[in-house]
Amino acid sequence: MSVGSTRRLGPRLASVAAVVASLALQACGGRGLPVYGYTVVARYPHDRFAYTQGLTVHEGELYESTGSYGRSSLRHVALETGEVLRQADLSSAFFGEGIAIFGDRVYQLTWHRGVARVSSLDRFELVRTFEYEGEGWGLTTDGERLYMSDGTHELRILDPATFAELGRLPVLQGDRVVEKLNELEWVEGEIWANVWKSDWIVRIDPDSGQVVGWIDLRGIFDASGITDEDAVLNGIAYDRQAERIFVTGKMWPWLFEIEVERTGSLEEP
Repeated sequence: MSVGSTRRLGPRLASVAAVVASLALQACGGRGLPVYGYTVVARYPHDRFAYTQGLTVHEGELYESTGSYGRSSLRHVALETGEVLRQADLSSAFFGEGIAIFGDRVYQLTWHRGVARVSSLDRFELVRTFEYEGEGWGLTTDGERLYMSDGTHELRILDPATFAELGRLPVLQGDRVVEKLNELEWVEGEIWANVWKSDWIVRIDPDSGQVVGWIDLRGIFDASGITDEDAVLNGIAYDRQAERIFVTGKMWPWLFEIEVERTGSLEEP
């Protein structure tokens, strides 16, 4: 793996001004890690009532999972307009969480119920369910396996056919754990994860679990006008075909297309 490199992400990942890495430094105590900034390429309307829990792009199409009891759903969304093209609502007993698309199926986690819902991609018809222990937070796939976060520093590696746990990947920066891993996305050989209640995305080597970089998204959106304290950054989607990266947050009125490139390092004191 080319640690911290943006070369594999294609020509759209452009240079931006230097950013301050103090939050990542304080959070995990690492030194010498790449820090990345962002440029907003475009912004698109996003449902400001959507409690975004999962976000992904599949074959150029945007899919989203929303949470909250009585408001959870699985959605196919028109990327450029924010229009909900298709929606399947979850029972009020379920709190929707992360999603991943594997083949022609959409896998959707639930928070406290320990149930993963598997639906058809074309109609969102429930095909089957799987059970798991603990909480469900984020979900992504490398095309062979599923990776699931549960709010801790460990990612569970799962078999898509059975949802059996194949192992766990502790996420570490040096010898220190990185906790509160939330929404996940597979981006060109790395796992990117929102860190809950922060403006940072952590980049993870899926082979070692080591942090290979941080993306500083401070300032991308001012959520101070939203009364809900959970209106934080949460949602990463990578369009492999067009090499585009999208981010949003819970109840944010915008979906942002961004470019990222290294802007600094966590330096030795």
